[in-house]
Order: sequence, then C-alpha cells, then structure tokens
Amino acid sequence: MVDIAAATMANIGPAMSFFFGFGFLATTAGVASPLTVVAAGIAVALLGNTLAQFSRAHPSAGSFITFVGKTFGPTSAVTTALLAGLGYIIAMASVIAVSGGFLETTLNHYLKWNVPWIIWTLILTAVAVALMIRGIAVSTKLAGFFFGVEMLVLVVVSIAAIVNHAGHLSLAPFMPGKISGGFQGLAEGFPLAVYLFIGWENSAALAEETQDPRRNVGRAVFLSIGVMSVSYLLFSYATLTGFGYDVSKVGASAVPFIDVAQGTLGVLAFFAYIAGLTSTLGALIAGTNSQARLVFNAGREGLLPAAIGAVHPTRRTPTRAILTFVAISLLIIGGWGLGHLLGGHAASASMDPMVFFSESSTMGTILVLLVYLASNVALPFYYRRYRPSEFHWLRHGLLPGLGAASILVPLYYLVKPGQPDPFDWFPYLALGILLAALGYATVLVRRDPTLGDRVGSIVADSH
Repeated sequence: MVDIAAATMANIGPAMSFFFGFGFLATTAGVASPLTVVAAGIAVALLGNTLAQFSRAHPSAGSFITFVGKTFGPTSAVTTALLAGLGYIIAMASVIAVSGGFLETTLNHYLKWNVPWIIWTLILTAVAVALMIRGIAVSTKLAGFFFGVEMLVLVVVSIAAIVNHAGHLSLAPFMPGKISGGFQGLAEGFPLAVYLFIGWENSAALAEETQDPRRNVGRAVFLSIGVMSVSYLLFSYATLTGFGYDVSKVGASAVPFIDVAQGTLGVLAFFAYIAGLTSTLGALIAGTNSQARLVFNAGREGLLPAAIGAVHPTRRTPTRAILTFVAISLLIIGGWGLGHLLGGHAASASMDPMVFFSESSTMGTILVLLVYLASNVALPFYYRRYRPSEFHWLRHGLLPGLGAASILVPLYYLVKPGQPDPFDWFPYLALGILLAALGYATVLVRRDPTLGDRVGSIVADSH
C-alpha cells in the first residue's frame, strides 16, 4: 500500500505541478488561492470515493475503463479506453517535455550549458523506459524515492520561508473575502487547483501488482489525496508569504517557489531545482507505469489492438504498451513543435517546453475529466445492478453525484468560449475525439459481439 501510495504521489509530482501551476492559480483566485486548493482536495476526495468503491468490488488494471464498461456495456468501454488512453498520453507528453526543459534550465542556470531541451528529454525518457521495462518493483521504488526527495525539499523550504517572514505573517490566504471576484474567482481558479492533483488515480491501475487490492487501492488513494492537500496548503502559504502576499509578483515570477527559496537562503534554491528535477522524473516514471497499464489492459481485452496487450515473456511487464504510450507522446511533442514552426511562430516562444506543458496538460485534462465524469455517473448504476445488497445511498449515490457535479465546474471553465489561442479550439478537438471514439467503438462492437464478455473479465486478485 505504501509503495503504490508513493507511486501515486510521485505521479502527481507536487513540485512539478506546484512550480508551474501556482503562479496562474494565485493571479486567478487572488491572495486566498489556498482556499481553491481546499475545494479541489474535497472534489478529488469525492472522486477518490468512486475509485475506491469500484476497486473494492472489481479491482482491475483497466481502472476507469473497466468500471465504466462493466456498467454501461462494451461500447462505453471502448470509448472510455480511447478517451482515457489518449488523454493520459497527451498529458504525459507535457511531463516528458518539461523533464528535459527543466533540466536544461537547471544546467544553464548553474553551469551555463546550452544543450537543447529535446536532447535531455530523449535521454531521460530512454532511461525511464528502461527502468519501467525492468519491472514494476524497481521503477515504483525509484519513483517513490524521487517523491521523498522532492517532498523533503518542499517542506524544508516552506518552513524556512515562513520562519524567515515570521514578523509579518497573515491569515489573509485563508479568508474567503480575499478571493478575487468572490465565488467567480474561486470557480475560475478551481480547474487550476484540480490539475495540481491529476495522477491521484494512479493506484487503481496497479491493482494486479498490489497485495489485497480491494482494500489497499482505496487506502492508497485517500492517503495520497490527504497528504497532497495538506502539502499544497503549506507550499502555497509559504509562497504567498515569501512574496509579501502580492499576487501580481507571484504571477510575474517564472517559478515562484524557487524565487522564495532564493530569497530565503541561496542554497535552498539549488535544492528546489533538484526537487523540480526529481519531481518530473518521478511523475514520468509513475505516470507512464500506471497509465500504460490502462492501454495494456484495453489491448488484452480487445478494446484496442491486441498486440498492445502482450507482456514481456520473462519480466512480465507490459513492454509494448509502455513503448506505444511513450512513442505517441514523443510524436505529439514533435508534431506540436512542427505545427508551431509551420504556423510562423517565433522559434524561441513556440519551442518553449513550459508553453507546451501548459497547452498539452490542458488538452489532456479535458479528456481525463470526461472519464472521471463517466465513472461517477456509473458507480450507482454498477452497485444497483451487480451488488444491490451492498448499495449504500451515501457511498454509492450522494457522494458520486457530488463528485460528478464537482467535475462539471472545471470542465465548464476549460471549454467555455472566449479563451486565448490555442486553448479556444481544444473543446472542439475534444468533441471530435469523443465522436470518433464513439464511432470506432460502435463499429468494433458490431464486428465482435463477444467484446462485452471480456470487459473486466480479469480481476486483480483472482490469480
């Protein structure tokens, strides 16, 4: 349980997510932006209940794909497989890109090296893939170690910053009246706060390699969400304190937390850079490990090409799924760069991995949120149909209903009209992917009427 919880938190990548996300969150929600973290933590905990209840009844490496498919049938399973697989691949492409980008920034800052970030990205990705192919135990423990390093640094820097500014601490970050624009500001900052938690569902996909998955998957999910919620509150308060509660300065900083570390004690900035590196690597390993297993299980059950569902003959790792997952992510990075260049954008701006991180993670999040929404809708129907004697109105009715409602808020703000380019066409791309997935699913199910029997046929603790 501890291993998969650590892998889940490594997938979340608190340093990476906070470094590149909190500046936008602070300028959107204002001084009281930590309250959006509280709201996001509650919303994600509602989603965690859905995942825990499904995993208790039917633990599977297919995770959301299996849960939705068992409830609504094979067409929904194939559609969810495509949405989840592509959503996670697009989101992971942002992590792959920023791993090389942050290493380039660090080496340039301290050693004045100017090696292009794409070279570092390819090297780091190759090393990560080699570790993942070796086996889940090695790569998961390494991701957990990276997570431990980043958390230690983040906590030490945060406490040092608060102590350093002990003379003018304020409770403004926790006052609802300090949220910019009131409820509107909270709602607009909410999607950014939810993104800080993306990866919380990592544990479910590792069910087949977890002892007592019916119990431990849910425990790992809630432990991860709880630890991350408290941690983000500490980091955000320390960052706002370090900037004197001036959100305009926070928003103007490239990486606010590193600037706070530098202002507190120079050597802490070095360790903050190290935390950023370990965070991106941990997220790359942990995220690909779990999310590639969703693709693997979909191939194994015939929802996607069967070749993806093969395992290594001796190591028993889903090698083809991992390679497919990473290869498509790299192609997305390459296609994005080529598209920007052909579009006439300035090379310095268009090839910035931080820009890609923002764009790619947003697009991937839209697809993943659709999967979250479908899972929350599915839970009460699943228990009513398969486990009516265990149905509980709170766990299987009210909580998933609130979870579905909480997902609609960030979805609305990610797809509403009037957003800047290229975010304004992401909703249309997401709609196109959804319709294409539905079309593919309909054709596949007609060709193979037995597909419904294979969805969720492999239960994690049945062997």
